[in-house]
Amino acid sequence: MNYAARSTRSLPLWTAIGGLIAGTLDIGYAITYWGVTAHVPAQRILHSVASGLIGREAALAGGASTAALGLFLHYFIALAMAAVYAFAATRLAWMRQRPWLASTLYGLWLFVAMNFIVVPLSRAGGKGLPDDVVWIVLSIAVHVVFVAWPIAWAVNRAMKGASNAR
Repeated sequence: MNYAARSTRSLPLWTAIGGLIAGTLDIGYAITYWGVTAHVPAQRILHSVASGLIGREAALAGGASTAALGLFLHYFIALAMAAVYAFAATRLAWMRQRPWLASTLYGLWLFVAMNFIVVPLSRAGGKGLPDDVVWIVLSIAVHVVFVAWPIAWAVNRAMKGASNAR
């Protein structure tokens, strides 16, 4: 097998790596932020993720098992975000040429999508943004720096390897 074929096949691996890094940074931030600012335990943060699928009452009543579901769902979403970015980057040359711009715009889009589409349509019951300006600013920064940038870094690492081998 030649190097170009190996590099092309590394895109799914590096996309997954980017998604896992993004998911880890994001959930680490959420657990730290809510733990420090509101003394919310980590398990409750994971319950809030699970509540998007099964509802708030069921998530809270499920204990460790619904916290595990929340962690699984969180990483599933992060991997899906990475896959969408990778799919777009394989088709749009400007994303490969300007990864910082592309990933920053993607992070902004993720913030909007999560807060105005995904969460409101989920069973979590959230509607729009809270009044906390600090939370909004930090949440935007997290979606860009902790989620989109690691995804773009990983995807571009794989794609540069593939293009250099050709």
